[in-house]
This record gives sequence, C-alpha cells and structure tokens, in this order.
Amino acid sequence: MPLNATIRSLPVAFEMMKVMQDDGLEWGEDCRPLARQAVVSIIEDSFAASIDAHLMRVAERGEADRRNGSYTRRILTELGDIELSVPRTRTYSPVAVVRAYARRTAQVDRMILACFVLGLSTRKVGEALLPILGRPVSASAVSQVAKSLDTVVAAFHRRPLRNRYRVLMLDGVVLSRKTGAGAVKRPVLVALGLLPDGRKEIIDFRLAKSESAAEWQLFLDDLYRRGLTGDGLDMVCVDGGQGLLAAVPNVYQRLPVQRCWAHKIRNVLDKIKAKDHDEALDALREVMNASNEHAARSAARRFANRFEDDYPSAVACLRGDLDELLTCFRYKDPKMRKRVRTTNAIERRFREVRRRTRPMGTFQDKTSMDRVLYAVFAHENKSQGTGTPFLVTHIN
Repeated sequence: MPLNATIRSLPVAFEMMKVMQDDGLEWGEDCRPLARQAVVSIIEDSFAASIDAHLMRVAERGEADRRNGSYTRRILTELGDIELSVPRTRTYSPVAVVRAYARRTAQVDRMILACFVLGLSTRKVGEALLPILGRPVSASAVSQVAKSLDTVVAAFHRRPLRNRYRVLMLDGVVLSRKTGAGAVKRPVLVALGLLPDGRKEIIDFRLAKSESAAEWQLFLDDLYRRGLTGDGLDMVCVDGGQGLLAAVPNVYQRLPVQRCWAHKIRNVLDKIKAKDHDEALDALREVMNASNEHAARSAARRFANRFEDDYPSAVACLRGDLDELLTCFRYKDPKMRKRVRTTNAIERRFREVRRRTRPMGTFQDKTSMDRVLYAVFAHENKSQGTGTPFLVTHIN
C-alpha cells in the first residue's frame, strides 16, 4: 500500500536521512560551510537567550550584573571545526549550552540536515532541539538553516554551463507533492548530458506545472542562456512528449532528434493485445538492435507486414516516428547506439529518488522536493565523476 503521509515527527525525519545516506549520499563540500554557519547561528542564538534570561533573573532578585564582552570557543563537529563567540556577564557564561551541544553533536547535525532536506516547520525544529540545547530555538535561527541549503540549490540552478556534452537527453518524470488540495502529481523536467567518454551528468532539473511546450521552452531557454547552446552536440534524445517535441526545435533547431526507444516500445505495445505482446516485443527489438540502419528499416517492414492487419494503430505508431527512432544509427559503434537510444538514464536516477524518499510518501512542498532532488542528483553526478563545481553565496 503506498504511503500518503508527509513528515510529521523527528523519528521519520531521521529515518529519511538514514535512507538518503545509504551508499554514501552526502550533501558535499559546497553545503558543509553553510551547514556549519547554521550550527553557529543556532548555538549563538541560544547563547543570547541564555544571557538575557540570566540578566532578567538577577534583576528580579535585585542583584547587580552586566554584560562583559565575549570569548571564542572552538568545537569539532561532524560538519567540521566551528568557532563560536560566547558572550558573558561579569558573573555568568552560558558555556552549558556548548557542553550540551558537544555531548550530542551528531544528533544536532542530523537535525540540521533533516531541516535542510525536509523543510520541517519552525515548531518541529524547536521541539527537536529543546532537549538537546536545553532551551527553544528561535524562528529566525531555523529560517537561517533552511535558507542555507536553499542558497546552494539556487546556485546549482544558476551556475554557468559549458558545451562539453556529446548528447543531450531530455525527459519529464512525475512525482507526488503535497498541496492545499492534497497530494498532486507534478512533473520534473530533466536535462542529462552524455560526455564524450560515456559518463553521464544531470545538468539541471525544473519543477514544472506540466509538460507543455511552454514549460519545456522555459527550461530549455534557461539552459541556452547559461551556456548550453548546443555546440558540439550530435543529437538530442527525447521522451516523445508532444510539449517537448514542440519546444526542442525552437532552441536546438539544427540538432537531429533521437526518439526514446523505451517510450516508443511501451506506446506500441499499448495498442496490441496482451497475448501478442511477446511476439511484438521480439519484432521491435529486431528493429532497435539491428546491425545498421538498412537492417533496421528491413526489420520495421517485417513488423508492419506481420501486425498491420490486426493492429494498424500500432504499426502507424512505429512508422510515424521511425526516422527519429533510427537517428542513433549514425554511430557505427553498437555500444554508443545503446547509450543514446533511450532516456533510461534519467528514469534510473528517479528510481533512486523514489527509493531514498520512500519514508516520506509525498514531498512536503515544492522546496523540499527541490532539495531532495538536488541532493540525489548531486550524489549521482559525484559517483560518475561529473560534478560541476560552482560558487555558493555566503549568508550573513
């Protein structure tokens, strides 16, 4: 039975983080400085609250005390070494906050990362850190935490791009997201680049309202403006959606299009009765796996001769897009043809997204979806050795 609940408790949030850390998933070095800043923000905010509470208590007792500067204190955390400015009065220092944090740095760090990924509410974060730090965390401190990762994700979406790919693959994949009207399905538009050495890189993604031509046009125009002008590309491999097919020529008009064989096979089989699926699938594979374009066209004719009387719509579905299905045959190397003839590389990465986010059921909101997709895709790029460094804006 599919899960429909969103994150409602810290144990679920931590389980989410545990799943995402399988196979070594990490936020990467770009996020760690911002995570350390968030730790400092939370602890120093607790220092200030502790000093204020102390001065209020001594004033109520009629005792004299006043602020007396600050000193620095360093703590080694899972996020790295952090330096804190510890305020003090003439008689009091809130060093107990540091001791409380130092005893449980792992829990605090996991909480901060959970907040990053899941977009937990201010109340939930405050409740989680209350027993750890001994006092509530302010809304402003929690907001600073969330903004830290958002800055990293925004920098990824804005970073300059280079024409270093041989093939551009485009596909839209649907995920569920929570809205005021309940869980709704929303597409994620994805661009993946195939490098000359065969490695793959998620170039960017966009959370869209639909897979319309207008939405794809916005996405592709943005890639183009940032530097992905198509120079050096051999072709564009697409999933076959009408919106995408309409948008691609407006941006990459001179590039040949390769239609995805995986999508086409599913579309053709949808028009054939189940009892004939195996035979039809074997015949389609003969076309797809042919040794050259001439042999592929011959196999397509055999498919048409066999199925046209019983399934004319299935034959028309194949015949109408045959030229673009055979674009891959411009490569003589069968291994290269196999790499470029489907957008399966994108779908495989979304299977990883779904596996890691299974405890969530549906994404809490658009922001949490953006954060999780960035985290998984950045990890996949890193595993391929294709991660693109980019600058992260410092948060004051």
